[in-house]
Amino acid sequence: MREYIIISRGGQGGVTASRILASAVALEGGWAQAIPEFGAERRGAIVKSYLRISDKPILRHSIVKTPHGVSIFSSKILELVDINTLTPPGIPILINSRGRIEVKDRTVYTIDATGIALKLGLVIAGWPLVNIPMASAMAKVFNIASLDNIIEAMGEYFRGKLLELNIEAAKLAWSSVG
Repeated sequence: MREYIIISRGGQGGVTASRILASAVALEGGWAQAIPEFGAERRGAIVKSYLRISDKPILRHSIVKTPHGVSIFSSKILELVDINTLTPPGIPILINSRGRIEVKDRTVYTIDATGIALKLGLVIAGWPLVNIPMASAMAKVFNIASLDNIIEAMGEYFRGKLLELNIEAAKLAWSSVG
């Protein structure tokens, strides 16, 4: 079993990203859980989501304490959350950032998910929607699911022009994560 933590802000789509990833895993014949952790949050508040994947049925439903990877939907979250209290050293991190970021004792991958969302006009109420670029990058970096299955899973959540734009966002993120 592999487990992941997604740390986002309310309105960025972290919960939706975990659900799309779980759906993509199921399309590949695996088992998955997408578990949101939030209360009466508001736009901009820190929201955690958990993703658990396995090749067998998953019998427990709890928060993730020892993840195999962490995805951070905004580099500014690192100023608010001490990543070292969430995970032991050595756990790789994927961060939405325009530039490289160093985190002690971590392998760090970056993706400009905000730039992708802005380029494609994926913005609601002034907030770039980074969930699809981040989900696509997570799928690639952490070897969670194929791009084709991420795209197919998105069809459960989006339709029409929004689906088309999100497919383009997923492809751009997949090809540019590093």
